[in-house]
Amino acid sequence: MNPVRSSLAEVLQTRVENTSETSNGMKTVVVTGASRGIGLATANKFLSEGWRVIGTYLNSSIPLEHENLTTFQYDQGDAESIERLAGEINNLDILVNNAGVLLDEDDTEVIPDKLRKTLEINLIGVTDLTERLIGKISPGGQIINISSSAGSLNLPNNHDHFPGYYPSYKISKTALNMYTKTLAGRLVGKNITVSSLHPGWVKTQMGGDEATRSPEEVAEDIFTLATSQVETGQFWHKGEKFPW
Repeated sequence: MNPVRSSLAEVLQTRVENTSETSNGMKTVVVTGASRGIGLATANKFLSEGWRVIGTYLNSSIPLEHENLTTFQYDQGDAESIERLAGEINNLDILVNNAGVLLDEDDTEVIPDKLRKTLEINLIGVTDLTERLIGKISPGGQIINISSSAGSLNLPNNHDHFPGYYPSYKISKTALNMYTKTLAGRLVGKNITVSSLHPGWVKTQMGGDEATRSPEEVAEDIFTLATSQVETGQFWHKGEKFPW
């Protein structure tokens, strides 16, 4: 086996050889929040690469038609919805936890009700679904949590494009990063890699039209990470380790 590398740029040609695939030899990725933005672009990228995609949506259905796409309505803030989705999935190779909310974009103070709702979706929902699916992830599989530089504790407070705002969102992403770290430690020896990924400032409903990256660029980053042998328990951005 090749040694683990510290940069995705070094392992673009090192693809994970999964030993547990669907009956027709097709690998499976689960992408939450796949109806638009990063999730939609990611689902489309995996489909174009010959993967089976299980995509979720909250309100609007996923605007893709493909024989290898299966979709489920899914509310990450609802425990019963999480349980139903997990029950529908028999096996998978990659889990991309992309679904999330930004409820306090214009706030500079923590609003407790918004914090509770944000944590319910961005942290507890992600954790609940992941824990229910861990036993169904094939050897060599990966869990990728879509995080944000907003959750970094090592960057200065003014590093982002909107400093001082959306504190609940930032708290949720910091907590999600800690889940990545703790889960990676727990799964050492089980041949499942766990990562956080900062997508950058992306042209989505959340990021706005002035953002500097396209969803398709981020989808490429996610696909590369998902199909590469990398060190578990790391935070990634554009193929390089990112400050926690």
